[in-house]
Amino acid sequence: MIIKKQSQLTGISHERDIDVTQEQLDTYKKGGVLLDRAFPHLDADDREFIKTGITPEEWEKYLSPPEPESEEIADE
Repeated sequence: MIIKKQSQLTGISHERDIDVTQEQLDTYKKGGVLLDRAFPHLDADDREFIKTGITPEEWEKYLSPPEPESEEIADE
């Protein structure tokens, strides 16, 4: 099912094709069901998108820790 969400991080609207039914989404939106219990078959990226609208690409760009800079060892 195509899910349309606005990213809580960037405000950009995105669409993802996620293996869920409208009934599952409705049950989750009513509350009382944890995300991972409502959608145990989904990976973390799809669950995050359903919850926040944040895509894996946005997560990588804005929320991943920076790569450590390598220190060059000088010849002594």
